[in-house]
Formats: sequence, structure tokens, C-alpha cells
Amino acid sequence: MPHPDLAEETLTASRVRGRIERVLDAAAARGLRSRDNPARWRGHLANLLPKRGTLSRGHHAAMPFADVPDYVAALHALNGVSALALEFAILTAARSGEVLGAQWSEIDVEARVWTVPAGRMKAAREHRVPLSQRAVEILQGLAETKIGSFIFPGAKPEKPLSVMALAMVLRRTGAGAFTVHGFRSAFRDWVGERTDVPREVAEAALAHVVGDATERAYRRCDALEKRRDLMERWATFCEAGRRDRSSGVTDGGSEFDQSAISRNAASRNPSPTTQ
Repeated sequence: MPHPDLAEETLTASRVRGRIERVLDAAAARGLRSRDNPARWRGHLANLLPKRGTLSRGHHAAMPFADVPDYVAALHALNGVSALALEFAILTAARSGEVLGAQWSEIDVEARVWTVPAGRMKAAREHRVPLSQRAVEILQGLAETKIGSFIFPGAKPEKPLSVMALAMVLRRTGAGAFTVHGFRSAFRDWVGERTDVPREVAEAALAHVVGDATERAYRRCDALEKRRDLMERWATFCEAGRRDRSSGVTDGGSEFDQSAISRNAASRNPSPTTQ
């Protein structure tokens, strides 16, 4: 009987199924097996499972933005590239794939800009990310031990960290109920609740394509400087918990309440996250 996860985690399950199918086909070609391929989609699993196009990927669970400062402070208690990569993702409101694939050649430290090439962007358009002071500090620290082209290298210098490395950081800090992608939603909620920044600037910070083709043709600038101010304000907000801990100022407790965050995740209905 098909495993229920195939209907819940469409994208990952589809990729895993495809790899299993190829491995078993290769084994058959080498005479190592003779039975039908149980992972074959056409004429087999296609008759047992819902059509792939109709499966729902669900929502990315997002941490409430009010909890982000304490969470960022908790990240500072961890040592390692993975925690820094997650903090960098939070500060830049970038997608995990954009952060993990980031290379030193994309960074202009003097201009404090990270330019993500079109090939790594969801909208297939180059995206300039203004870097806050804290984001620059992270990069400067990592530059001292740079061992390859990737800013956040994995076990092998020529390979970046995996997505699972960030997920493991969330679990280690008691925030496993949330997703890395959900921090983009937390950022967007913060912008809407705590700032008067125009919608188009907020959407540009998330690299969203706004408006129809005609409107985009007339709006050629990417509001970099307006976004720079926004991202610095976001970083100031995110780092508030860290500053409070270092100065001894707390709001009812000095430790990040991981159990409370987990309970909050279970009690809330996660809103749809920003893509």
C-alpha cells in the first residue's frame, strides 16, 4: 500500500520516487533484479495515487514575528555555519535555496549588496539584496575562515550546506514546528504591522513580481535604497533579543522559551506563507 507521506509531501516524495525508480532500473539493466519496478509511475503508481498536479503542498508554518528577536538571540548560543546561515536567511528574508547557494563572488561588501543571479531566483530575475550591518558582520566573520566559493559550505568545501542542516537547527532550538521559509512570512507580517512601508517596497524585498507586465515595464527600479532602510530596521528588530541579553535586560525571563514557541505553533493555525 502506498505510504501516506507520498500524498503529503508531494515535491520531496516525487523526487525520491524518481531516484528509486532510476536505481532499480539500473539494477535491472545489470541483471541484478528481474521483477517489475515498484517505483514506476506510469502504469503503476499513477493508478494508485492522486494525480501529482492535484496534490497540495500545504503552508509553510511561520514563527510569529514577535517571537523572532528571542529566537535570533537563541541562535547566538549555537556555534557553527548552519546557525549563521539561518540567521542570515532571517535577516535578508531570502529563500533558503538562495542563501545556501550564495557565493562570495555575489557579495559587494563595500556597497553592502548581495546580488543573487537570475538562475537561482524563483522568478528567474536578478535580485539585489541590501545587507544590514549584522548581515555584513556575519559575512566578515565567515570570510576569515573562507575555504571555497560558497559562503555557507557543507562538509565538503565545494558543496553548500543542505536544506536539512537548517531544519536541524530549528529542531535543536525547539522550533521544529516552524519552517525556514516561514521567516519570510514573519518578515512580511512585521512590515505590515510595524511599518508604513509601501506594499511594493515590501514585496520587492521578498523578490516578488508585483503588477502586470505593463506596470512592471514602467517601474524599472528595484527600490534598493528604500529596501536598505527597511532591512536595517528589520535587523534592528531581530537583534533586539540579543542586545537585551548582552545588557542583562529581559522581559519576564532571560532564556528563549523553546517550549512556549512549540506550544504556540501547535495552537495557531499557520497562515499561508509568502513564496
